[in-house]
Amino acid sequence: MRQLKSKQISSYDIVIIGGGVSGSHAAIGAGRTGAKVLLIEQFGFLGGSLTAMGVGPMMTFHNRAGKQLIFGTPNEMVDRLVKLGASPGHILDGTGYCSTVTPFDAEMLKVVLEDMVLEAGVDILYHTRLIDVEMENNKIESVYIHNRGGIQQVKAKQFIDASGDSELVKLSGVPFTLGRDEDSKSQPLTMNVKIGNINTEALKRYMQENWEQFDDEIRTEDKEKVLNRVSRISLWGFYDLWQKAKDNGEVSIPRDNVLFFETNTEGEFIFNTSRILGMDPTNPFDISRAETIGRKQCLEIFQFLRKYAPGFENCTLESTAPHIGIRESRHPQAKYVLTSDDLVNERKFEKAIAIGGYPIDIHSPDGQTTDSVHLRDEGVYYIPVDSLLVNEASNLILAGRAIGADHHASAAIRVTPIAMSIGQGAGVLAGLSVTNKCLPGNVEYSLLKPTLKEQDVYLGE
Repeated sequence: MRQLKSKQISSYDIVIIGGGVSGSHAAIGAGRTGAKVLLIEQFGFLGGSLTAMGVGPMMTFHNRAGKQLIFGTPNEMVDRLVKLGASPGHILDGTGYCSTVTPFDAEMLKVVLEDMVLEAGVDILYHTRLIDVEMENNKIESVYIHNRGGIQQVKAKQFIDASGDSELVKLSGVPFTLGRDEDSKSQPLTMNVKIGNINTEALKRYMQENWEQFDDEIRTEDKEKVLNRVSRISLWGFYDLWQKAKDNGEVSIPRDNVLFFETNTEGEFIFNTSRILGMDPTNPFDISRAETIGRKQCLEIFQFLRKYAPGFENCTLESTAPHIGIRESRHPQAKYVLTSDDLVNERKFEKAIAIGGYPIDIHSPDGQTTDSVHLRDEGVYYIPVDSLLVNEASNLILAGRAIGADHHASAAIRVTPIAMSIGQGAGVLAGLSVTNKCLPGNVEYSLLKPTLKEQDVYLGE
């Protein structure tokens, strides 16, 4: 067998694997501590789920009572988008599932994230994949990456796994589970589709005349009032029309409703309706099949809308996401693994690094339903530092949806505002470990907490 050659490139204080929303904010947080940071991303742009997977809107920066919980660099990012006319900011969630949603322009988000990362002094390496690690004495010494330049070796003091699927965790020998404990099934994959040229006034008229068709279990008394207040439509429904299309053999998607959100551009909607069951998100053949199935499902959604849905008669198919949407895959065995009890009971950890208020939101791995567990309206849950650390690699920090959290807890903390906040916390923790010449687990919380607050992070106090 031919031995592959590698070339060592410049060493860094911190290497971050994954330039999605969490990895990007980890890079910003770390860069602002003064650390020398390299951000490695498989695509040619940042933003991950919000750009590569077509997810939108951001949901949510607030708890159900409307109290804002997520600030820091994620909120700064939104403020920049608003100033550019690329987001209306945090607005009322018309579905009632959350108090707010944050629509945005995905192309402008790519630019804003890139600006923030580069302003923090971070180097970005696009079109690059992690392929291996070198470890010694329970520490990651370097990573091996591959791109158009061949195979390179990069050394660093600290490493952050923001890959979403825990690629660095896997290669470092950290134990993990997949999906839910009883059968390793993960939440279904989704191919998001963006559709434009929608007559929103016709859609609103249909809604006002057919409230029973839309999210009736969430909001029953004030639907018309809310519809008149929202600046962008968010809803699920078309129950009867969707079932009629299924009965006619026009829709094969195993979901019981149509879920969609208006973007920053009026009359343009993201449909988070596709549902692909039975796929292992870590199996490349399954992912490849899912991409094909997802695109066919998106075509079904588009054709359904043009035929059945008022206001969509002249709609146009703008784009399907460049990458299949993944809600869940590997769950690393961190020093502390969050559970649903921790979230629902609002367990207040002594060393919190981020907080959230999004409900436990599980799209069934088995069928068409979605199960939710809401907190009390004023509810806040806490994410501890130990959920970002592992025993097997002392200089590895977890970020994003793949921190130490089980199937149920991860269904809450996986959403982008919380993932971004976790990322910022991971980056600050890594930066402080560099400047204080210690391992991440040895950074004093008396130093971490005020540094997070200096970066405008709110920890629920």
